[in-house]
Amino acid sequence: MSNGGNQRTSVSALMGTSVLDADGKAFGQVREFAVAPLTDSSRVEALVVRLAHAKRREQPSLVPIASLERGDFGQLKMIPGGTSRVMDSSDDFLLLERDLLDQQIIDVHGHKVVRVNDVAEVEVGMRGATRRLLKGLPESAVTGIASRIRPAVIPWDFVDLIDRDPARRVRLKIEQDKLASMHPSDLADILEDLAPAERQALFSSLDEEVAAEALEEVELKTQKRLIESIDSEKLAGIIEEMDPGAAADLLSELPEERSDAILEEMGEKERQDVEELLDYSADSAAGLMTSEFVALAGTGTVDDAMAALKSYEGDLDSVTDIFLLDAEERVEGVVALSRLLLTARETPLAELSETHMVSSALDANGRKVAELFDKYNLRCLPVLDAKKKLAGVVHAENVIAWLRSGH
Repeated sequence: MSNGGNQRTSVSALMGTSVLDADGKAFGQVREFAVAPLTDSSRVEALVVRLAHAKRREQPSLVPIASLERGDFGQLKMIPGGTSRVMDSSDDFLLLERDLLDQQIIDVHGHKVVRVNDVAEVEVGMRGATRRLLKGLPESAVTGIASRIRPAVIPWDFVDLIDRDPARRVRLKIEQDKLASMHPSDLADILEDLAPAERQALFSSLDEEVAAEALEEVELKTQKRLIESIDSEKLAGIIEEMDPGAAADLLSELPEERSDAILEEMGEKERQDVEELLDYSADSAAGLMTSEFVALAGTGTVDDAMAALKSYEGDLDSVTDIFLLDAEERVEGVVALSRLLLTARETPLAELSETHMVSSALDANGRKVAELFDKYNLRCLPVLDAKKKLAGVVHAENVIAWLRSGH
């Protein structure tokens, strides 16, 4: 709201301010600030004013900002011809103090969760808290004291409000493009920091792919809390987007009846990939591995590898190596992805294969796997079954997560 030209003011500073009618007589006091999010979420459309002589249960009035001006002594005054109307229960307004102050919001620029103390842009620091503490005092006094404190504000464009109460008349949806552009680890940190109700509201708003990426990054305890209220059909769609190893870890922690219901809703291929991993201990190489990898015949070329990468349906960001298989599908070599970029497309992959390849058995314990990564500075570790066929791959990030979990 403007205050004498371009001077800015805030919710706390204006709360309780007297409003005069066009003749200078007492009209009422400011009790709320109404924003119409479907019209313009960046400005206050009207003030909610409690009339000077209103009865206790009488509805307040809505006074459009366009009908107000500043009086000589800091009051708000109705302009000649200004309008007002009784506030109706069907009005779809966002009320700033009721719906925003003290609420948790996501700063989508800073990738963090903050609590709103005041509204100018979005005040999240001590200055806003001070203004709220002094609410009701003359605006000049409040502003004078608060101005001594360093501001901590977030531009409104960088903020998304979490709507935790489905009964609210105003629902502000979090912009999916902003959330989807965050690194899954940042999104996981935000989920961890939120209160349970806000956490659930945010997670429920994510599309399946983004939800899956975030779910892989949060602590197991938080994973279980996030999914407990989601039906099996919707949850199956999310788990299908997860890395099979991470999905197996999660399902193994759920009651058997719940796990079976989710698996039943999954696609055949995704279900088979996860079920194969459920038989292994989480503390073994098999429990740490993923069954998603890129493998080609040892007779292939760089051009074949490029084609395989283009058609790969897993998480391409996790691919660091391409495995070469013999006629019996046993691993005979490994090629670092970086080497493909510097080599002619007709070059045989066998010429690029590393001379020394480290591998692990399915039943190797997690500590042994971690030692191999440390000793050989590995990017990833192929896991072989009893017939020396490639069963899966352990990535460095899997080992780090395992170690961080307390092993």
